Amino acid sequence: MAVQSTPPATQTDHVQTSLPDGKEGRVTASPDPFQDVFRDIMSRFAASVTVVTSFAGDRHHGLTVSAFTSVSLDPPLILICIDHTSHSVAALRVAGGFTVNMLQEGTGEVARKFASKDPDKFTGLASTRPEYRGAGLVLSSESYASLECRTVKSVEAGDHTVFIGHVENAHSHRPAKPLLYWQRDFHRLMPD
Repeated sequence: MAVQSTPPATQTDHVQTSLPDGKEGRVTASPDPFQDVFRDIMSRFAASVTVVTSFAGDRHHGLTVSAFTSVSLDPPLILICIDHTSHSVAALRVAGGFTVNMLQEGTGEVARKFASKDPDKFTGLASTRPEYRGAGLVLSSESYASLECRTVKSVEAGDHTVFIGHVENAHSHRPAKPLLYWQRDFHRLMPD
């Protein structure tokens, strides 16, 4: 496999980058040039942003997820991919279900909050309990749709766990454009 890149970086090298909103960012270069190229390519793949919620250990959990897709219409299956370093992965493993809240445009601060390690992620947000008991909270004011899921399978895949969920309830809250993640920042969908 051929990869065009600059000479291999050391673990302490950093790459200065300009983010789409003009802010400067710092990305740590990996010792493997292929990983840097792969990471850069994947950052240019636009993805919808979701907040995945669950309930385990007598508390609510939530995290921002862009690795989400539908798997099957019959039966209705979706999947999410969660990094093993996430604080929420353990809760998802034992919860038995989760809710995928599809964020609408203009909710970048909500996505940032759920991407953080803040223990009070739900403070100040309107939420409702799911109809399916095994799922997480529904964030209807920030989302254009929510899917309450029962976990049917989890698979270890590299540095992530893939959770496959059977959709038990689906809610369409309002017609709205999705929040997008592209080149390490949040964006709006613009018409041609």
